[in-house]
Amino acid sequence: MVARVIEATEMRVGTYLLLDNVAHQVKKMDVSKTGKHGHAKVRFEATSAFSGKKKVMVVPGHDKFEVPMIEKRAAQVLSVSDNVASLMDNESFENLDLDIPEELQGSVSDGVSVEYWDIEGNKLLKKVL
Repeated sequence: MVARVIEATEMRVGTYLLLDNVAHQVKKMDVSKTGKHGHAKVRFEATSAFSGKKKVMVVPGHDKFEVPMIEKRAAQVLSVSDNVASLMDNESFENLDLDIPEELQGSVSDGVSVEYWDIEGNKLLKKVL
């Protein structure tokens, strides 16, 4: 479910957008006004929340983008094997396996509380609490 739809000129650095049905975070943004009869153009760089791939786009200012619904949830780590953590959600007691991002490799261990995000049905391990 999409939270809302915004125009390109409304986005800010840090905003999450759905590009090709994948959540991307805006890292850089520049709005330029053109001449007397032109329209504003928005140039932005966004990185994928899941793969880290960068996308650079230039779009008219009136183009619309979907902002995904991000649900932040807490969980406890049950076990860690290789780069995968087995988690149990603190509210629903659901068990799930998530990949551990590079920046959290050393800090995720058994029994630790973590925060994960549910972005449009895709889950992402975000930080250690």
